[in-house]
Amino acid sequence: QVQLVESGGGLVQAGGSLSLSCAASSRTFSSGAMGWFRQAPGKEREFVASISRSGNTAYADFVKGRFTISRDNAKNTVHLQMNSVKPEDTAVYYCASRQVRLAAITATDYDYWGQGTQVTVSS
Repeated sequence: QVQLVESGGGLVQAGGSLSLSCAASSRTFSSGAMGWFRQAPGKEREFVASISRSGNTAYADFVKGRFTISRDNAKNTVHLQMNSVKPEDTAVYYCASRQVRLAAITATDYDYWGQGTQVTVSS
């Protein structure tokens, strides 16, 4: 079983930057793809970004050019660098992992989830 722990959330002003991290407890992290999702109050969980085992990335249109996902397989971590944030980026951000190498953009494709970290962007 993979345990995921997110960190780095907090309050940031619009236009600012924030970096999220996700630490995985198991070496099996290195074999599968990772993803970031978010859920705002009253809304469904939505895809943000994903990265395959080999480093191929995918992004939701609303974060392209602003957010960057990366991973460090040696440290069992994945990061989400958030730049030029907007108030509409306010949400709980979740890290997810899957045992398949290829990245995915659907929540049901992921096997393990973190507890989430709150990101609040003030205007």
